[in-house]
Amino acid sequence: MSRSVIPPSRALSVPLKTAKSRSAASQRWLSRQLNDPYVTAARQQGWRSRAAFKLIELDDRFHLIRPGARVLDLGAAPGGWTQVAVKRGALSVLAVDLLPIDPIAGATYIQGDFADPDMLARLTAELGGHADLVLSDMAPNTTGHAATDHIRIVALAEMALDFALRILAPGGGFVAKVFQGGSERTVLDILKRHFSVVRHAKPPASRKQSSELYVVALGFKGSSGPLSGEAGRRRGI
Repeated sequence: MSRSVIPPSRALSVPLKTAKSRSAASQRWLSRQLNDPYVTAARQQGWRSRAAFKLIELDDRFHLIRPGARVLDLGAAPGGWTQVAVKRGALSVLAVDLLPIDPIAGATYIQGDFADPDMLARLTAELGGHADLVLSDMAPNTTGHAATDHIRIVALAEMALDFALRILAPGGGFVAKVFQGGSERTVLDILKRHFSVVRHAKPPASRKQSSELYVVALGFKGSSGPLSGEAGRRRGI
């Protein structure tokens, strides 16, 4: 099973020359990218994004990706998490996204919306059965308004959870990104009813200044159909 080197913290910083055509926000983003050891390590190790290290760290802690597992990666672009699932021994890895993704050896990609009515049957057929692990690193385009961004990302997590409850095999696992802020408690309450183990986690690769967290649920108790409780009603389904 392939294991990747987790980059250490970088002590020295790389200065960035200012450009009149570049906004202050762009200047800060470029400086952060240049001085981010995870960005450098991702490039050196062939990962499509620094986010790959988040899943690596979560997998090291929770042992999510088992040899021979069937993994579904929702909102997979650009494909870093899909790469990790393949390299860590998953038998079948299926990536789904509205955006195009360059081919990844060992994985299947479907461009489309996982919430479409016909997707459940299609993805189950592609996986060759129910999924053992559903992953979601989806995040909406941020508005800069913390409360709005929090509500939008929790809504995405609820959609992913709704789908996971339909497609997971008993004993399966679920991982999704949320933001700190309180509304994620609804997701946690639903997870606790359907999974044996539920945890919050912030992997080291997640930037300290970021409010992102991951919910990790293991030991799915069995399919109960789509969400019909509070999360479903909040989304109007």
